[in-house]
Amino acid sequence: MNVLLIGSGGREHALSYALAKSPLLSKLFIAPGNPGTARHGDNVVIDVTDHGAVIDFCRLMKVGFVVVGPEAPLVAGLVDDLEAAGIKAFGPKKAAARLEGSKGFTKELCAEFGIPTAGYRRFTDADAAKAHVRQQGAPIVVKYDGLMAGKGVTVATTEAEALSSIDAIYAGEPNAAIVIEDCMVGEEVSFFCLSDGDRAVILGSAQDHKRVFDGDKGPNTGGMGAYSPAPVFTPELEAEAFETIIKPTVAGLKQRGTPYRGVLFAGLMLTGQGPKLVEYNARFGDPECQVLILRFASDLLPLLLASADGGLGDAKPVLSSDHALTVVMANAGYPGPVQPGSEIKGIDGAEDVGGVTVFHAGTRMDGTRLLAAGGRVLNICATGPTLRDAQRRAYEAVDRIDWPQGFCRRDIGWRAL
Repeated sequence: MNVLLIGSGGREHALSYALAKSPLLSKLFIAPGNPGTARHGDNVVIDVTDHGAVIDFCRLMKVGFVVVGPEAPLVAGLVDDLEAAGIKAFGPKKAAARLEGSKGFTKELCAEFGIPTAGYRRFTDADAAKAHVRQQGAPIVVKYDGLMAGKGVTVATTEAEALSSIDAIYAGEPNAAIVIEDCMVGEEVSFFCLSDGDRAVILGSAQDHKRVFDGDKGPNTGGMGAYSPAPVFTPELEAEAFETIIKPTVAGLKQRGTPYRGVLFAGLMLTGQGPKLVEYNARFGDPECQVLILRFASDLLPLLLASADGGLGDAKPVLSSDHALTVVMANAGYPGPVQPGSEIKGIDGAEDVGGVTVFHAGTRMDGTRLLAAGGRVLNICATGPTLRDAQRRAYEAVDRIDWPQGFCRRDIGWRAL
């Protein structure tokens, strides 16, 4: 089977790494891909926002299955258009992808089907939103309703911070919709399941680090590192979250006539009252995907096909007992403006460390030189029999990377360790 993978980040490098191992695979194409994905398939230049161009490529190259990595094409309805053209695709259709595309949509689904989550109000007017903040006080959470690449959330510890975040949103988009939530207390966990529209199966858990600096300081980012499994997410808590959050979500969307097929990435807060939903993402997380993939002992491709076909049945994905940890190396200035074009050396030396794999997140080639091309640039990943082993190996590999303009957190995994 020829497969087309959509995306260009660290998540897609990890997915290409896994898909390339499948005996079912004949040829893997990645659009647009990156220098890392080029190890596992052919990078191709397609404007993925032009759904007609994607369909034409699939027909030309006899692609039988499309795996959509990022959220934006899902929310834009790429899966709908591919399936309408008779091309099988992995990922939710546009109506179900609203789980990530609209935080207000997800909150309303939770209210309708009794899914535990934080109390909330939805606003389209800045003054009304500010009045609510003044009435509720802080801490309080302000969320942009749409897609913001993991950075549209402010956990405000003061009223002033919350009001400022509201001003920032409405300054850029005067008619924006926002969600203001009660602030939940506990540890956050990323919980991944596959759904075929009727049922779901558990993939695994991870914890990531959103803040840019050590000790969870500084602004939120798309993720500065992650580890899997999440020790705090016990089998009992996993079973509770599956029963009270995942199952009602799958059943609710099916009841509404918009069945969900794809990855359900539930961001959870482990509160004193049990797991509660923070938000949903409609795709594999980044960098959580990287650590999940390194623990994956099943063939990924038939599982994705079963999800798309509505045939997961009694599938039981197998993950190794190893721990995996990834450290994100980012460009100086991230999550603010960055200067692309600096040269990166030493990746081969980093991968000489036992158990280490380097996934490319924001790189490009200039002849034989590897250059930084984005904010989050490399994922230095390691596995080991314990989380401490994985952490030690990852940072040993980080120290072999020769990239003066790069930086990373030095404490990934600290909560668990």
